[in-house]
Amino acid sequence: MKLTGGCHCGAVRFSVAVPRDVELLDCNCSICAKTGFLHLIVGSADFELKSGTAALTDYRFGTGAARHLFCATCGIKSFYVPRSHPDGYSVNWRALDATDGVTATVRAFDGRDWEAARSRLD
Repeated sequence: MKLTGGCHCGAVRFSVAVPRDVELLDCNCSICAKTGFLHLIVGSADFELKSGTAALTDYRFGTGAARHLFCATCGIKSFYVPRSHPDGYSVNWRALDATDGVTATVRAFDGRDWEAARSRLD
């Protein structure tokens, strides 16, 4: 299925190809807990940035491996490049326009103990 999404002001728009059943990660790390980000991990071939490249600003913290991409106008992070999947994207489920027809299962992810939690994903 092809879903679309973007930031609040509409400057950043993307599409993502997903199966009918997806798993979402609800991370408790400092940035995800404060922003309410709900992770849908996809490969780079399944993600297409439609517009807004110039509107994106990059924020890095901790190890600096993750590329947190925010709309410079409205501040929304609708997707980013996670350190767990540097060749893919983590799309914010809550930034999608509609998810009709997709069944999502949410799983807790202990991002406060990232290394241990990541090893359990493999």
